[in-house]
Amino acid sequence: MEPIQKLLVFVVVALTVLLVIVGIQVILVIVDLRRSVKRLNSILEDALLGGGLIRPEKITGILEIFKRRKKLKTREQGYLQQPPPPVA
Repeated sequence: MEPIQKLLVFVVVALTVLLVIVGIQVILVIVDLRRSVKRLNSILEDALLGGGLIRPEKITGILEIFKRRKKLKTREQGYLQQPPPPVA
């Protein structure tokens, strides 16, 4: 084989491998997109059917932040309202 033919074979093989890798990545992205759309569909379906976005189990992270802030405020107010303990 001449050097030009060897170079051509090498380029064809390299491009084929790269295209296979790109194809696999495209398939993985499509599968991930499909999962995301299914999750979004179920969330929207729950919201339309029964106010699913308002339920605490759907947005527990946000609700926990507000609950913690509320607890801290009530604790601070409770500490301010209580007289200091007697010193024995």
